Amino acid sequence: MGYLYALLGALFFGANGSLTKLLVEGGLTATQLTLFRTLGTAALAGLVLLVTDRAAFRLSPRLMLVMAILGLAGVAVLQASYAAALGLLPVGITLLLEYTAVLMVALVAFLVFKERVKARLWVAIGLVLLGLVAVARPWDAQLDPLGVVFAFIAAISLTIYFVVGERQVARTSPLAVAFWTTLFAGTFWAFFSGWWELDAATFAAPLDLGGQWGSWVLPLGIPLIVTVVAGSFLPFLLSFSALKHLSATAAGIVASSEVIFAFAVAWVWLGESLDPLGVAGAAVVLAGILLAQTARQKKVIVDAELVLPAEPGVGGRP
Repeated sequence: MGYLYALLGALFFGANGSLTKLLVEGGLTATQLTLFRTLGTAALAGLVLLVTDRAAFRLSPRLMLVMAILGLAGVAVLQASYAAALGLLPVGITLLLEYTAVLMVALVAFLVFKERVKARLWVAIGLVLLGLVAVARPWDAQLDPLGVVFAFIAAISLTIYFVVGERQVARTSPLAVAFWTTLFAGTFWAFFSGWWELDAATFAAPLDLGGQWGSWVLPLGIPLIVTVVAGSFLPFLLSFSALKHLSATAAGIVASSEVIFAFAVAWVWLGESLDPLGVAGAAVVLAGILLAQTARQKKVIVDAELVLPAEPGVGGRP
């Protein structure tokens, strides 16, 4: 069941990229969408914790500070830059660039924390760089430079969240981490997202979800609810459930299939595609990411949108 949970989580996360792109193109700013996603996830996670683990609401001042840092430097920046990149780049490319966080984490572990890493890390770095050149093709400037910047900001933000989170939040559960970090992120964007500029009619405004298949119009509020529940909260729970049955490394490798799902859904739904060189480059980058995922001696999982610290005693693991 663990592989099924991890695969379904990756599928939901990957498919959500296309929906996020449509919502941003439909009138929501990246920061406004981030506000709704983070506060919605915090509300749902809080309701579950209220029933299953009320102790998660009581944190020491030190751990509360760590959660605030993770929520701001990690989730708040990550979600906003990810959504901004999706407004300028194809879905699959955005996620591909963001997933280079796996490689960054391994480098930080080696260079900053002096952790032992396997020699395959350097092979992974070479693969990722080679693949990114094939995908981005800087010589003909096919990708929006600002979109690439936003995608790499998302990768750096994910790296910060992961590096800090791995060392600091082992004393609580991944669901509690989701609650506190998204709560802090949502609170931050409540001041800076400009949500007060939104007309209430925006949520009833028609949004065409048909993509390349013609017109399929729904009020914007409906896909917004879907992206909160099925694009944030639900895949997080699936990833959390996967960790009960799989090692973190195995779950992380399966989660990397999110990139493939993102490309596939965007191709079928939105008509976004790559030429043969781009496809080959994406495959090489993904191979490098998978290799980097197993390069550290200390095994952990990285999800592109939510990071699960898989330490002993977290999430019910012995």
